[in-house]
Amino acid sequence: MNTRYSRQILFPPIGRAGQERLSQSRVAIVGMGALGTVSANHMVRAGVGFVRLIDRDFVEPSNLQRQMLYDEDDARQHLPKAISAHAKLTRINSEVAIEPVVADLTAYNAESLLADVDLVLDATDNFQVRYLVNDVCVKHGIPWVYGGAVSATGTFASIRPGVTPCLRCLFPEPPNPGEMATCDTAGVIGPIIHIVASYQATEALKILVGDTDALNPNLEHFDLWNNRHHQIKVANGRRDDCPTCGQRQFSFLQPDSQEGQAVSLCGRDTVQISPASNMSLDLDVVAERLSPLGQVERNKFLLRFHVDPHTLVVFPDGRVLVQGTDDVSLARTLHARYIGA
Repeated sequence: MNTRYSRQILFPPIGRAGQERLSQSRVAIVGMGALGTVSANHMVRAGVGFVRLIDRDFVEPSNLQRQMLYDEDDARQHLPKAISAHAKLTRINSEVAIEPVVADLTAYNAESLLADVDLVLDATDNFQVRYLVNDVCVKHGIPWVYGGAVSATGTFASIRPGVTPCLRCLFPEPPNPGEMATCDTAGVIGPIIHIVASYQATEALKILVGDTDALNPNLEHFDLWNNRHHQIKVANGRRDDCPTCGQRQFSFLQPDSQEGQAVSLCGRDTVQISPASNMSLDLDVVAERLSPLGQVERNKFLLRFHVDPHTLVVFPDGRVLVQGTDDVSLARTLHARYIGA
């Protein structure tokens, strides 16, 4: 073991044995936005052996206020977040195997992306995806750490299948659209991101080194601006009638046979349209077809098609971000008009 981790090894709960366990551990991070960039930074610097970075999006100027791995060059190049994060983190610690995955986590790919790791860190801004993570982790017995932040408030909890309540024990159904504050409606400040993600990372380290007695048994909530901190005791919250961990019904893992899902993205004036099944687009062909109709920009990861006042961002996996609107119906219309699928 080299000296790069010497200060961490000196910390008794980790020590040399714990560091060795970290080096052999595999972690997946779902979402490489604000929480994900902080969590990934901690995991890679701590020497976790393998880190998978999963994100569907690309870097924009509005991200730079709180998404700490990215810079203005990333935004100018419209780099996918997973790709940009991979480049930065590899320069930080070349000993860690880092796998960038530019994809939306869906029922079609969730098990292939999450079932082979030792721990999952939730860094999404989407409750549907969290329930999907919960399904995979309960089904395969993988611990995961829930986290969320908006405005100046944040929440986290460690979830260990078979030991603690799962997400669906605590919150039986996802909230309806519009019920929860988002960064689009309430904004967000950078410091709350670091607090929540650092707590998540600490819980992850405890799990990976095997110090489960030190795990936080509560659902923690912070209001940083108003100096409030609440602990909600949930250790006894497991429910036999929980559809997921009680009855082992993994409904969020059932692929939707309906048309592709369209969702408005937090704080983006953007609608994401995802295909109803796995697909692969040839972006060269798409660019050739769209070039006569408007300005097309390309890099090897995505295509941007400008048709004022909107921009369609097309990914090889068939996902399209319709920028310049939060109207799902209008986004679907533009998608059908220009992408035709």
